[in-house]
Amino acid sequence: MDPPLTPRAAGSAPSLCTRWIPRETSSLYKIQCECPKAATGLGEKVLPKLHLDPDYPCDLVGNWNTWYGEQDQAVHLWRFSGGYPALSDCMNKLKQNQEYLEFRRERSRMLLSRRNQLLLEFSFWNEPLPRQGPNIYELRTYKLKPGTMIEWGNNWARAIKYRQENQEAVGGFFSQIGELYVVHHLWAYRDLQSREETRNAAWRKTGWDENVYYTVPLVRTMESRIMIPMKISPLQ
Repeated sequence: MDPPLTPRAAGSAPSLCTRWIPRETSSLYKIQCECPKAATGLGEKVLPKLHLDPDYPCDLVGNWNTWYGEQDQAVHLWRFSGGYPALSDCMNKLKQNQEYLEFRRERSRMLLSRRNQLLLEFSFWNEPLPRQGPNIYELRTYKLKPGTMIEWGNNWARAIKYRQENQEAVGGFFSQIGELYVVHHLWAYRDLQSREETRNAAWRKTGWDENVYYTVPLVRTMESRIMIPMKISPLQ
């Protein structure tokens, strides 16, 4: 159970010394969630080839299976270096890639559902980089009230410093296409006990409670997934 929200100056406005302005960085991300009918290693044969082929301007960031949260779900995160032109270039090339097209046809027969979003990264988060394991990952998804993204970003631009001590902060993103006003925070931990200790340590730092106090009212719903990396995932 989280500690009660008791900010240093309840009801007062947070400091505006740090300002976050949404901007498009050079990278565009795509997150895809799939619910397969059965476990399959089909993607392990095809997706790493695209990741390693320099002709495709896309990189696998991470691939996971859910452990806690929505069950029997696979989550994939891609990065397109170069933004929307890179995405268009990649999609046009994939239309000519017969191996990939066959993979898509086969995979479509194995899925119950699939959805995706195009995301931009928060400029104050570190860009996700490959890391050694073993780790578990937590994907925390926040659906915000429309019109509150800048306020969310301004608070987290200050608050992220409280959550980097153990290198648990992997990436922070907000949706551009798909369901809007959605934020995804990706964290890495050694295990569930490490997650508990790291999160509790944040509450002992002066200022973290203030961030929670000012951001909770911006949220309509929130969800947490604990995920295990697939063998092909650069984030292990």
